[in-house]
Amino acid sequence: MASTKPTKKEAGAVKTAKPKVMTVAISDEKALYLSYMPFLANGGVFVPTDATYTVGDPVFLILKLPDNDQQAVPGTVAWITPVGAQSGRTAGVGIHFDSPDGEPIRKRIEALLTGTSNSDRATYSM
Repeated sequence: MASTKPTKKEAGAVKTAKPKVMTVAISDEKALYLSYMPFLANGGVFVPTDATYTVGDPVFLILKLPDNDQQAVPGTVAWITPVGAQSGRTAGVGIHFDSPDGEPIRKRIEALLTGTSNSDRATYSM
């Protein structure tokens, strides 16, 4: 007779996904404005990509800002715009910065965007 005792895997062992590394260079303040996602609690950025992701996927983002400041921050996929989305939207993923690691990069981005955050211009995500 087969054993009905659960294996370690079945007994609640959680397989953690290894974060995918994403590298993005944002060339100027206009591109930063289009990419920044201030409505996320810890801030985040939209990264254009055709790669397949799922909401909740962990990522490690290496982000180069327009002032050549390069930051590395862990995050989570919070938004997906698939290839072929309506209205010709750019395909990609929104990365929500993990807290507290994302706090310095969120503040840096907001400082670079001072004066543009209340703009009515469309962005990649809104």
